[in-house]
Amino acid sequence: MKEDVASNVTEEQQGWFMAGNDSDDSLSLSEAPPLPLNPWDVVLCVSGTIISCENAVVVAIIFYTPAFRTPMFLLIGSLATADLLAGLGLIFHFVFVYCIQSQVVNLITVGLLVSSFTASVGSLLAITIDRYLSLYNALTYYSERTVTRTYVMLIITWGISISFGLLPVMGWNCLKEVSTCSIVRPLTKNNLVILSISFFMVFAVMLQLYVQICKIVCRHAQQIALQRHFLATSHYVTTRKGISTLAVILGTFASCWLPFAIYCLLGDYTYPAFYTYMTVLPATYNSMINPVIYAFRNQEIQKVLWTICCGCISSTMPFRSRSPSDV
Repeated sequence: MKEDVASNVTEEQQGWFMAGNDSDDSLSLSEAPPLPLNPWDVVLCVSGTIISCENAVVVAIIFYTPAFRTPMFLLIGSLATADLLAGLGLIFHFVFVYCIQSQVVNLITVGLLVSSFTASVGSLLAITIDRYLSLYNALTYYSERTVTRTYVMLIITWGISISFGLLPVMGWNCLKEVSTCSIVRPLTKNNLVILSISFFMVFAVMLQLYVQICKIVCRHAQQIALQRHFLATSHYVTTRKGISTLAVILGTFASCWLPFAIYCLLGDYTYPAFYTYMTVLPATYNSMINPVIYAFRNQEIQKVLWTICCGCISSTMPFRSRSPSDV
């Protein structure tokens, strides 16, 4: 009897991405009436649309600009591609939940979201590593070795991300046993715990690298101040600006993802869906903010955008080639 109830619940909820569907368990999927429109799903769909538009612009600029083939822009392109797929995944989720209630489609959509968000976080780690190495090995950064290292990081990032995304599609899901579900259906609790622990590991590495970057930036600023006989206030302003930028980058990443990662460890599939939406929504905002932090602040990308939008290049807009160490 218990297995029959679990089976009915699974079939009823298989079209849902978030936990907490309160529909009648006695109805099968084929007999279930159209799902009522959830405002949270609308918000996620709108967020996905904005994310897709922003990152599509970045991907198009990097793809169609031959000069943007350097390691720094390859990593930014990887981040934008991952966020673009995440935005599309949120849109597909909304469409498929309310239009095509299919178990296979739901699994593919969830797999796409897992892969894209994992690739987004992995690309952020790769960018952090690249920034650190550009400062730590400044003399040898612009070499073929750096290009090779960049491609290796991209292959590892996307290989791991695709593997995580394939797990629910290949059978590691809770469709047959609802008691193993996590706060995000149809992912299992163990699956989500692994993803959360992986996030904390990535965050710890990024935190350590940004601390080292901060030390290097302060040391370089002090050396430049001594060589050029700058005033102490100038050195203080330069150092504070660099530290503030690093704090914004790391603080944004942490504030967006930490609530969801913590709730994944503490939450249970029986908890109200409200808590899941409240934590997953800020996580999606990270993909909305990434283009602003990592792409649109870059003066070379700004130059291309200005050319596209205005058909000309402003003579008053400052332009210089930036390295990954510019923060």
